[in-house]
Amino acid sequence: MTAAIPLLTRLRVLQLPRETRDTLFHLAVIALAIAPHTLHLPLWCGGMAAALLLWRGHLALTGGALPSRWLVAGLLLVAGALTWWSERTLLGKEAGITLLVVLMALKTLELRARRDALVVFFLGFFLVLTHFLYSQSLLTGLWLLISVWGLLTALTLAHLPVGRPPLWRAGKVAARAAALGVPLMLVLFVLFPRIGPLWGLPQDAQGRTGLSGSLRLGGVASLAEDDSIALRLRFFGPVPSPEQMYFRGPVLGGFNGREWTRLQSSFAPSLRPPLQLEVRGQPLRYEMTLEPSRLPLLPLLEMTPNTPGSAPELPGWQLQLRQDGQWQLDRPLIDRVRVQASAHLQHRHGPREDIVGLRDLVDLPPNTNPRTLQWAADLRARPGNLTADARSLANQVLRHIREGGYTYTLEPGPYDENAIDEFWLDRKLGFCEHFASAFVVVMRAMDVPARIVTGYQGTDPQPQDGWYVVRQRNAHAWAEIWVAGEGWVRVDPTTAVAPDRVQRGNRLAPPPGLVAGAVNALDPALATRLRDAWEIVNNRWNQWVLNYSRGQQFDLLRELGFEAPSWRDLAQLLGVLLASAALVGASWAWWDRRRQDPWLRLQQQVLQRLRALGVDVQPHHGPRERAQRLRAALGEAGVEAAAMLDALDRERYAQSGPPAPPERGWWRRFQGALPRAVKSRA
Repeated sequence: MTAAIPLLTRLRVLQLPRETRDTLFHLAVIALAIAPHTLHLPLWCGGMAAALLLWRGHLALTGGALPSRWLVAGLLLVAGALTWWSERTLLGKEAGITLLVVLMALKTLELRARRDALVVFFLGFFLVLTHFLYSQSLLTGLWLLISVWGLLTALTLAHLPVGRPPLWRAGKVAARAAALGVPLMLVLFVLFPRIGPLWGLPQDAQGRTGLSGSLRLGGVASLAEDDSIALRLRFFGPVPSPEQMYFRGPVLGGFNGREWTRLQSSFAPSLRPPLQLEVRGQPLRYEMTLEPSRLPLLPLLEMTPNTPGSAPELPGWQLQLRQDGQWQLDRPLIDRVRVQASAHLQHRHGPREDIVGLRDLVDLPPNTNPRTLQWAADLRARPGNLTADARSLANQVLRHIREGGYTYTLEPGPYDENAIDEFWLDRKLGFCEHFASAFVVVMRAMDVPARIVTGYQGTDPQPQDGWYVVRQRNAHAWAEIWVAGEGWVRVDPTTAVAPDRVQRGNRLAPPPGLVAGAVNALDPALATRLRDAWEIVNNRWNQWVLNYSRGQQFDLLRELGFEAPSWRDLAQLLGVLLASAALVGASWAWWDRRRQDPWLRLQQQVLQRLRALGVDVQPHHGPRERAQRLRAALGEAGVEAAAMLDALDRERYAQSGPPAPPERGWWRRFQGALPRAVKSRA
């Protein structure tokens, strides 16, 4: 009984009058086009649009009268007032799209003529375009491709006023029309000039990040549950080992007892620690695609120098290598970008001799974490440590972490005001930021300049389509200490308690959810394979479509033989291709207008042949009428040829759908039957 309900529902839909069926289909397509906007528009907008569409659907099913124009105008005023209330303006992107969605739904209450339907369709096409102001992802593209196909199908139905054409036939026509436009679309995509304001639309609105300009204990641990992609990279040469892949982000030297921030130095710029970067060995060339992060920085591989051929280049951006080794941007990164750079894994940086500016990096806030400071003072006071260098002291602190019963965990729980005291001496439960923070505090308490560095560490074990993936859960925090004669030296306290985290990239993973747990129970590797397959497809979309730039356009022109391509060459090539396409289209239209339907051509051939035999037939006679006149003219001798004309009549007019072409070989057999009829009569 239950299985029969969908069938009965489908039969009822098929039995609806054509106008009702088409109206419901139009409303469904409009709802499909509006749906993604409900994720970022005010709740009242989505609710009002849904209510209006449901109301219009009810009127279509019951045959009720459409509301008066005064009521529609009143609803429009209400929508305008709500838009002003929620956006504080009627102009701009958010307010404009909000009004467009409501206007689209309101216009369906005025579907009185085909002209009204056409207005709704073209509003729908414009509405589809606005989705790319928020997201240009592959999923968005696929969703909107279906929406466009639905709108084209509805438009096709509106131009078929006679009969009751099936939806699938209109959809087929719409798909064929869209397919004919694909070559032109590809030409425009490849050759249309990438003008900044036009192509500078936000990609996926505001990006998300696993980093920030500050570090509070527990902040990085929360990112371990975020499996989204932060960046992808590939190497033009040997691939470094996991423990060498440190991607340098914000460098934090200011500490208030709970939170690390960028250091605001109390010394003049000339007295602050300079970068003094020295690189050794061969450079490691790599290419990186970074997702939007909303941070004004590039987390590049340590250490990427600011030298020709090594420094990253981003057209339209200003990049600066800060004195702390961080690559700074002139504005937050809200677009997906791709850069190439070279890193030197063997390097050293920072002043070699003690300078006054390093005193900023031994400061600690007063009256915080007193027990840890006392612990550090006791360590420093041990025999042999009063004159020990920074490396020796750091090794002793790392040995304490390794042997002191500490646990590396995603869920250390909240800490009180003296968080370092509680972590270092009591609970001993923490994530990378807990170990790095406590280590830096202890080193500063022993008068060793130290600071926190945040960024990403490691990648997925296996590359995807040649690209190594760094996820938000690769976010990491480590320390740098200043060593006399060497400069800044990286120290990662996490390696003392969880060496696999750095050496093999084995990250802690949160417990799977309900769906992921069910999938893992069936096949532990299935979820990973599905995720990797989707990310490979998405990466190709990003590389081939979203990252297609003016530089790649000029590279294409060079491959086509242009020595020094310019905008003029691009415009000329595009003009030639468009003119050629227009000429081909005009020629096809001319030929299509003059080509003859195969049935009409066959009818003319039959007419000429029968008249040659003396049969009185006219152009307006159908095959059945001609068969009767053939029998009257030839008698029994014309029975075979007349039967073939009757069969032709049934083939042409007995079918319910559009006529198929005449059967191949019919004309040849008919021509063979006529001489036999003439000979038989003689």
